[in-house]
Amino acid sequence: MPNLTHSPQSLRYHAPVWVCLILVLILIVLPTGYEDNVVFQESDIRPALVLETDDSTVIDTGLVRSGEQRCRLEVLSGPFKGQIVEGKNALNGSLEQDKLFAVGDKALVRINYEGDQVLSVSMIDHYRMPWELVMGAVFVLLLVLFAGKTGIRAVLSFILTVLMIWKVMVPLYLKNWNPIWVGLFITLALTVLIIALVYGFDRRCAAAVSGSALGILVTCIMGMVFTDLFKIHGAVMSYSESLLYAGYQDLNLTRIFMASIFIGASGAIMDLSVDITSAVYEVVEKRPDLSWWEAARSGMNVGRAAMGTMTTTLLFAYSGGYVALLMVFMAQGTPLSNIFNYKYVAAELIHTVIGSFGLVTVAPFTALCAGFFLAKRKTAVCEQEPEQV
Repeated sequence: MPNLTHSPQSLRYHAPVWVCLILVLILIVLPTGYEDNVVFQESDIRPALVLETDDSTVIDTGLVRSGEQRCRLEVLSGPFKGQIVEGKNALNGSLEQDKLFAVGDKALVRINYEGDQVLSVSMIDHYRMPWELVMGAVFVLLLVLFAGKTGIRAVLSFILTVLMIWKVMVPLYLKNWNPIWVGLFITLALTVLIIALVYGFDRRCAAAVSGSALGILVTCIMGMVFTDLFKIHGAVMSYSESLLYAGYQDLNLTRIFMASIFIGASGAIMDLSVDITSAVYEVVEKRPDLSWWEAARSGMNVGRAAMGTMTTTLLFAYSGGYVALLMVFMAQGTPLSNIFNYKYVAAELIHTVIGSFGLVTVAPFTALCAGFFLAKRKTAVCEQEPEQV
């Protein structure tokens, strides 16, 4: 827990931690409104241990499998804990979606029941939660070991971001609130809190938040314009059509896609903004006589150097998951003119290039804001020092 003192500077530095802790606690207990969704009535999802497998009805065509794998399972938790049941694993001939189980595996299963009687058990997927928790614990441990108190703040910002997306943004999207406004509000709120966890509520925070907010707004506007010009429908997002078939026909998938553009770029925008703000602050600390314009020019020089790698970072981030698709294009000899006209390729171009627009604009915005906020403060300090002496 942060150690509060009566120093105003210490209060400004530790206040964001308290604000984020309070928000995390509120969000943890905040219901999404979808906990009792009708889809999950009269069924229970639990882990189960695979005791035996029966592949006699599995049709193996060499590359893919179809049919049904039957498994003898022991339920590991819940009201049916310890019961031995038969689970069915349907195979649809899709390497992407299908999974096979072996003896000793742990599976996540859906138990359909009536009263105390199990009606059927369907096998959803492998049970990965324990290893996911181990991975998360190792990540947190290494972050705290290497970064100390700053690492704890980083973990807090990570938890807050996850909860804001899951408990606030996703439910509001499902309730058909305007995705652009909801996304902007949540992204800007998180920007303020995450940057405040780095600096505290001081002038550096004001400079970095101002630059980030302007960059995010530019990304938002450009994303809306080019999504419309490219005639991209939001159904290009994976699994988005499933929402329509699940009873959410009124959702505006295209606006959700537009919001995803600036949300996806906001992390890199914040990163660059903090880098430039910290650089300007260090320059002004060493040269308190600098004017705000000279400090801003120093920030712009730092921004130019950082932009060269940050835009490539976005390219790697968005294209890394599409290596297989690029290989398909190459293997089929698809011309580049055709590739760039495909809807899903154009959608990724929007994510990458419009996100880079945000990075290009956030550099001068942050440099100007940092020069104004930080140089102005240092000049005032310098003017007061002779009187104090």
